[in-house]
Amino acid sequence: MSDKPAATAENVGAAPERVMSFSGRLDIAIAGARWAATVQAARAADGQTLVLDLSAVDACDTAGAALLLAAQRAHRGETRIDGASERVAAVLARTRLAVASPAAPGAPAVADWAAFERRAALAAADGVAFLGETVLAVFRLAALRRMFRGREVLHVADEAGVRALPLTLLLGVLIGLILAFQSAVPMRRFGADLYVANLVSVSLLRELGPLLSAVILAGRTGSAFAAEIGTMKVNQELDALTTMGLDPMTMLVLPRLVGVMLVMPALTMTLNLAGLVGMLLVMALFGYPLVAVADQVISAVSPADLYGGLFKAMVFGAAVAAIGCHSGMQTGNGPRAVGLAATAAVVGGIVATILLDGTFAILFYRIGL
Repeated sequence: MSDKPAATAENVGAAPERVMSFSGRLDIAIAGARWAATVQAARAADGQTLVLDLSAVDACDTAGAALLLAAQRAHRGETRIDGASERVAAVLARTRLAVASPAAPGAPAVADWAAFERRAALAAADGVAFLGETVLAVFRLAALRRMFRGREVLHVADEAGVRALPLTLLLGVLIGLILAFQSAVPMRRFGADLYVANLVSVSLLRELGPLLSAVILAGRTGSAFAAEIGTMKVNQELDALTTMGLDPMTMLVLPRLVGVMLVMPALTMTLNLAGLVGMLLVMALFGYPLVAVADQVISAVSPADLYGGLFKAMVFGAAVAAIGCHSGMQTGNGPRAVGLAATAAVVGGIVATILLDGTFAILFYRIGL
């Protein structure tokens, strides 16, 4: 490194110029040591043209370039850079671009909103395309039945149904306990705590049973579908199936849809019964006999409530499974892709379930169910 000072200033003849000459390596050590003096000298050149002479500079890093830019900003007048080599000029240009002024505060929000709309439109189009592919796969199943694996259906039914029974039982009992207790406390003020059985039974069979079963399915099985198919996508196994003339929709998606739709009514019935057991425990604590509670339940619910809830459960299960498979097939590249696909499957499954439940509520109300 040169022994000359990092920056000197001098007047050139009678011309209204102040020249600051730099020499040696203009790196972070020199920039830190000479920052204050250089900025002060640039301010002192008020009313003159500031010339930054870099002809003797051997090398420059981003700290040195930041020093030059700080001198230009401190001068607040006309500045000129002379003698910079091609490499030093390139570093200076990149640093100037990095510290450029940000865009106006309102612009990013508009850009982000437009980008969000585009992403939402693309996601909707992908979902419609996937639904169409699924329908086509169902119609082509007779011709491609050799690719449909019945063993895979049983495996999915075991994973999504049998292995989810402990969690379903636990959640059902807790929901029944909470609903009954929270309802009985205020209703006792009016002497109507016996009708807690009506409230809990109707809520479970019509709404909460199918909805909570779908949430369990989305958290356990929807994410698993996305992770399994996403891993196959990352490992290019889906491309290999297509190359061999095998249909991934028939081999991977349809067995999962069928398996989930078969087990969802059973899961929902399990949660309903567990919730009623939890409700019975609370009613027993309040001193009501089992016969009286059972009579209230039988008088409150109808077969339409049960069958409507089971139908909704099948639809919710199909939606959760389809979204999980679609998220897996849309998996990108990289180590985080599978995790992002699983997250998208869970969030998408829960949101779709809630939207469908609201749609069914309006539909059932309109048709008088």
